[in-house]
Amino acid sequence: MTVSKLAEFWARARAEVPALPEPLPGAWSFGATAEQADELLALVLGGSKTGTASSAWDYAVEGEPLPAVGELSVILDGAAEPRAVVQTVAVTVVPFNEVDESHAFAEGEGDRSLAHWRRVHENFWREHSARGFAPDMLVVCERFELIYRP
Repeated sequence: MTVSKLAEFWARARAEVPALPEPLPGAWSFGATAEQADELLALVLGGSKTGTASSAWDYAVEGEPLPAVGELSVILDGAAEPRAVVQTVAVTVVPFNEVDESHAFAEGEGDRSLAHWRRVHENFWREHSARGFAPDMLVVCERFELIYRP
């Protein structure tokens, strides 16, 4: 993706949603692969995915701030093309083993159960997280609203 494509996307979004601010927000994709990005974006666009979870360890390793309520994000697809704008509406940080059923449901994946969420996320962090997985690792649970989709 080029910066100009992102700027063009943001200009279109602002034309359709005038309340969006002028500064371009951060852009990112869900998951760790192009396939995951596309699958999870489809859930957002379909309305079933209104939450996501990240390893607090990864934020620390990357030196990135945690998401904040009110923050806007451009969501990219697996080809790094901008496809949606979401706004963070809630952020909580809890140990993995304390993530609750309502958050698992909000993530919109699989059968939306906590058992499914735990299995998929443990496997994901074991494979893709900078520090791996631990049952008591801190998880950043974020809820968001879809603000714009072309």
